[in-house]
Amino acid sequence: MVLKNLLRRLDLTTLQLFIAVYEEGTLTRAAEREAIAISAASKRLLELEQAVGATLFQRTARGMTLTPAGETLLHHARRVMRDVENIGIELAGHASGVRGYVRMMANLSAIVEFLPEDLRAFLSVNEQIKIDLEERPSGGVVEAVADSLADLGICSGEADTRGLQATHYRHDSLVVVMREDHPLAGRERVTFAETLDSDHVGLHSASSINARTHMAARQAGKPLRLRIHVPGFDAVCRMVQADMGVGVLPANVFQIMGKPLGLIAVKLEDEWAERNLVIVVRDAGALSPVGRLLFDHLRSVEGAV
Repeated sequence: MVLKNLLRRLDLTTLQLFIAVYEEGTLTRAAEREAIAISAASKRLLELEQAVGATLFQRTARGMTLTPAGETLLHHARRVMRDVENIGIELAGHASGVRGYVRMMANLSAIVEFLPEDLRAFLSVNEQIKIDLEERPSGGVVEAVADSLADLGICSGEADTRGLQATHYRHDSLVVVMREDHPLAGRERVTFAETLDSDHVGLHSASSINARTHMAARQAGKPLRLRIHVPGFDAVCRMVQADMGVGVLPANVFQIMGKPLGLIAVKLEDEWAERNLVIVVRDAGALSPVGRLLFDHLRSVEGAV
């Protein structure tokens, strides 16, 4: 009986309004955003709280913040709205001949190093499947999959996967990238500690490589002379080329981006320089048929190389 009452009183417009109140912080701004009269928005929110049997927001002079019950509903409401969006996308795809749709998120390393070839191979035999790929740092990938904003994700094996199912995807190695006139350029291998006498060009603060290099510097007991933060691998290579310092990149990325610029790569001896990338999903058994096809393909590609 409770479930039937809840289903009768929940609707997509109210859920969207609830999300808007959380994001805007006030009912007034949320009502304006959703083009609903404030009185109607207030009535909807009250009926929603009555339907779920709990107070969803704490109302203060500074705005509205979620209660624990509200946080629970927010998680489910976002999932519902994401599913509705996917329904529209997938049905539109069927109308144009697309057989399925998979939303995917991955970190920068996976997107630059491996996914172009791996997805090309998958789509060559699954031409009617559409993939929506978005780049996020590893922590953001995990968060998106956990919040049902993506069907599957690829992130660093060291990321906190928050209870998601994690499956091995690829292995890569990190190298130090430098100009050919750098004092370490003639070496075949170096430890990261040996690079700390040089200026460094670092990736953005949310990247796993940034976290690894800062931790390694602390363990070595020396400061990381970070001269500049940049948003991507291509920017690291250009800054290194411009003599701004050395950078740490995956070896495969160096071959694609650094070598054509005349830069030199020296392998890192440190254990942390050997990395694993993993595929994360909420539940592999609950993936859509096309999502499962992509999942099975990605988890098998390294063994097929």
